Amino acid sequence: MKRITRKEELVMLSILNLEERAYLIAIQDHLTQVSGKAESLTSVHLPLSRLEKSGLVVSRFGDATAVRGGRRKKIYRLTKEGLEALHAYKRVSDDLWDGLINSST
Repeated sequence: MKRITRKEELVMLSILNLEERAYLIAIQDHLTQVSGKAESLTSVHLPLSRLEKSGLVVSRFGDATAVRGGRRKKIYRLTKEGLEALHAYKRVSDDLWDGLINSST
């Protein structure tokens, strides 16, 4: 199992939520909205780069738009391995929460 950080988990979940709209600024905005805390571009770009380098996320360029001065957006999506790593992270987290809840009763 490939290990991911909490920030990488949040970025990956944002990619899943945003689907075809998962580009850098949209991911940043989504995380800011969900967390209620302003996210910098760097705090999103660095985990995205790590995830892409490790093969958990892939990217492609979308169509050019006039709004962006003809520049294309880099759209991200999870790979099969990325989705498996995300599910593994969730299982571990759930097990830890279950253990905490069961031990406090």
